[in-house]
Amino acid sequence: MSLSRQPVVDSTTAPLWSALAFFFVMASYYIIRPVRDQLIGALGSASLPLIYSVVFLVMLLLTPVFGVLVARFQRRHLLGWSYSFFILCLLAFVPAFLAQQQIGARSLGLVFYVWASVFNLFVVSLFWSFMADIFDSGQARRVFSLIALGGMAGAVFGPLVTKLLVQLIGVAPLLLVSALALGIALALLLRLSARHDQLPGDPGNVAIGGSLWAGIKELWSRPFLRYMALLMLFGDGIGTLAYAMVADYAKAHFSSAVARTAFYNDLDLATNLLGAVMQLTLTRWLLIRRGAGWGLVLPTVVNTVLLAGVAWMGGGSLVLFGAAVPMLSVMLVVTRGFAYGMTKPAVDALYTRVPRETRYKGKNFVETAVWRFGDVLVTSAVSGLRALGWGIGGLALLGTGVAALATVVARRAGWSPDLAPEDSAGRDRRDAPPA
Repeated sequence: MSLSRQPVVDSTTAPLWSALAFFFVMASYYIIRPVRDQLIGALGSASLPLIYSVVFLVMLLLTPVFGVLVARFQRRHLLGWSYSFFILCLLAFVPAFLAQQQIGARSLGLVFYVWASVFNLFVVSLFWSFMADIFDSGQARRVFSLIALGGMAGAVFGPLVTKLLVQLIGVAPLLLVSALALGIALALLLRLSARHDQLPGDPGNVAIGGSLWAGIKELWSRPFLRYMALLMLFGDGIGTLAYAMVADYAKAHFSSAVARTAFYNDLDLATNLLGAVMQLTLTRWLLIRRGAGWGLVLPTVVNTVLLAGVAWMGGGSLVLFGAAVPMLSVMLVVTRGFAYGMTKPAVDALYTRVPRETRYKGKNFVETAVWRFGDVLVTSAVSGLRALGWGIGGLALLGTGVAALATVVARRAGWSPDLAPEDSAGRDRRDAPPA
């Protein structure tokens, strides 16, 4: 398959339109995320392994469906059909929420949680597949961190909209607001696609073709995808371990729901601020000057150091800016900040150097089905280890080992032999790390 690329129609405005589209994509999801999370209260956290198992099975069932869409439809039709499906689903849930008393919070909560999880993964994965299709690798390393910053702004804006409107209009109408935001995102993406389709030789106006199972098959045949799948599992493991340890800390140190809510709100704020600063500074510099591979390696090294520090200090605190800050809080904020602020833009930049079928089918399978398989695997494992009496030190030590393995895999993924050479303004092999 050809990897030839054409530059975007306007290298100045296209990144801005893309960032705005991603803003509305993330705002749409984060408007309904509190709705999803409040419903899970009717089920309890003990149901999460079951819920993740259902989500994983749904992802597997949708993989061949998405493969058919990718194989048969042009890019703009793929975007239109996929996003329109989720918009219609949001509209269909409105009467269901109005009839919540008759349906039952438990049943509605299970269905909506599963659907919202599928919605989030598919719309975000498809968005970045499209970005990797219209930008070459040199452009991606310059602008993907800025586009991701637009999404982070949407992730902050969405909950603010929900907080403002839920008291005024109730829960069900929030789904209409979310659908409107996703519709605006779709309009912006179709505009971008139409402008790019006008370029001579652009592949976007031709269906990709190929097998509907290509996403699964390429996981075994393409080294880069195997590395991405492993990194997804390792990253999921580290994130779940960090979340579990912080949850235990919060339970032990905060007795009221208000105090716990404020604690988690501070963590989210610090994470988003760190991610935004990184996307504007270190990430963009690193991707441009050293290449996207280093954007995978550096976060895994940082994770290894942080988890080793937690294993050593346990529930101790660090003094930052004159205040005592729990080491667990530092670990969670920094690991998440690096994941959102560096790893994600680097991963998506690397996908510009694979064939279009891999860019859509393989990437989608890794970022949906493999991710949710990781959720099932990790939540079950953590629950089992905690039942055996593993504490913070043991879990952190295990996480240190996982992060060290992730560093090895990240090194191989960033310089995988099946990646195409860098485009103009890219780095050559002299920038590869020593073997």
